[in-house]
Formats: sequence, C-alpha cells, structure tokens
Amino acid sequence: MNNILAALMFFTRLPFWKIKTVPEESLKHVVSYWSFSGWITGGAMALVFWGASHLFNIEISVILALISRIMITGALHEDGFADFFDGMGGGRDKTGILRIMKDSHIGSYGVLALILYYLTVYSVLSSLPKEVIPATLLCGDTFCKFVCGHIINLLPYARNEAESKAKVVYSRMSIKEKLISLAGGIIPLYFFPLEYVWVLITPVAIFMFLILYLKKKIGGYTGDCCGAVFLLSELGFLLTMAALI
Repeated sequence: MNNILAALMFFTRLPFWKIKTVPEESLKHVVSYWSFSGWITGGAMALVFWGASHLFNIEISVILALISRIMITGALHEDGFADFFDGMGGGRDKTGILRIMKDSHIGSYGVLALILYYLTVYSVLSSLPKEVIPATLLCGDTFCKFVCGHIINLLPYARNEAESKAKVVYSRMSIKEKLISLAGGIIPLYFFPLEYVWVLITPVAIFMFLILYLKKKIGGYTGDCCGAVFLLSELGFLLTMAALI
C-alpha cells in the first residue's frame, strides 16, 4: 500500500500526502504502480466528459475532460513530452540530448509537439461516438500506463541518480509488481467495448518501437521519456480506436 500511495502522490497533485508519509524507498517503485494512478486520471476524464456531455456538445466536453487530467497531474507527462521532443530534435548525441532534456525551458520542438499532440487528440476524441468516449478515456489511460511502465524493465536509466530530476532511480519490477501492474492496467478494460479490443495492439507496438529508439539514441530512459512514451502510446490507442470506428 505504501508503494501504491507513493505512486498516487508522485503522479498526481492530489493531497494523498495527508494520509501518511511513505518511506523513501517506495519512491523507487512508483512506476510499477503507475497504472493505478490511471484509475484516478482516466476515471476523472471519463466522469468529466460524461457530466459535461449533458450540458455541452462533444467538442467542449472533450476539452474539459483533457483539462481535468492536466489539473490532476500538474501537466507532469506533458512536461516530459515537451522535453523529450526538445532533446531528440535539438541534440546531436547522447550528451546533448540529455542536457537539453534536463533544461527546464521549453523549445520550439516541444511547443510544436504539444500543439500537434493536443490538436490530434482533440480531433480524434471529437470524432468518436459519444457513448464510447468515457470508456476510451479511462482504458486508454490505464492500459497505456501499464504497458509503458515496463520501460524500467527493458532499459537502464540513462543518467546517474544525482542527475535525475526526481533524485531517484526507479527499481525494476519484481514478478509480484508485474502482476499488480497488470491488474491495474486490465481491470478497467471491463468497461471497454469488446469489439474494439484490437486497439490494444497499437500502444504495445508503439512502446516497443520507442524502446528500440531510446536504446539507440541515449542507451536508456529518463523520467521525461516515461511521459513521452506514455502519451505517444495513448495517442496510438486513440487513433486506432478512431480507425476501427
């Protein structure tokens, strides 16, 4: 429970820290329980969309749903996404990429990536039938976090601990943690329409491609890479959903 609570504290800005103080060791395991934070962020998006859709059109409801996740996470994943594209776009080698990714200032690659990302997500979600959007928001979030959490099992950390933004290097998942992460990712699929189950293939394929890309470019991963890999995998999930419908 300490590890799950640590993950909720790390991946959201909700005041879970008021419940109890978790051991510092738990911070090394937050990625293993990342999918459970999706229950909150994905669930919030689904509920906000469902509620807003009774008052507004689909387009406005989609925007409000996306805003709800940004507010809950403090744009944590978007920050990593922007840094990822700044680094990969502007860095010539591993040293340059990591240096740019660590810079807190956003560059042109990051700005353009975020604009294009949200334009695409907004367009895709707005094109879906109203009745499937809540389940798509919930399951896309949780399943992709489960998939992308395995980045810590397949790649080493690209920096040393002292250079980490969070000042912690994540521990690889134990067998027990892999099973718990799996549960966090697939239990919400109970609400997902069975006829669209093929959509689950795309985020896995994108994740594996990005693993190979990161291995080649920087020989590992960083916290920024985690956020970028998640958002890109989720985008693939949404695009495939739109294609199937």
